[in-house]
Amino acid sequence: MRDIHETLELWGAWAASDNSGVDFAPIAAGFKGLLPQTSRSRLKCDDDEGILIDGCVARLKKYRGEEYELVILHYVFNISLRSIAKRRKCADGTIRKKMQTAQGFILGVVSMLDKKY
Repeated sequence: MRDIHETLELWGAWAASDNSGVDFAPIAAGFKGLLPQTSRSRLKCDDDEGILIDGCVARLKKYRGEEYELVILHYVFNISLRSIAKRRKCADGTIRKKMQTAQGFILGVVSMLDKKY
């Protein structure tokens, strides 16, 4: 069993590559893959694991909106926790505690689904 941080890193890369349906508008038919990818590629999870974690993150959005925003900013858009704390004008520790809450929530939902990831 992998660490939840590593799992969310892989999911973030998967979601950033237009596979996620949680927070992104779909691309019009025929236009996906038309433009070359400009950012360097990150390791990403497979579709089955991505869909599983995507569903868990969707539940996080439903119950814990602020933590959901942190997960999206940090794992999908690759913004550091310190930068997020600066933008929100709060302490790094506050952001890290909220991120731990989000990670625990996601891990709990995965455990409730009884899936091995």
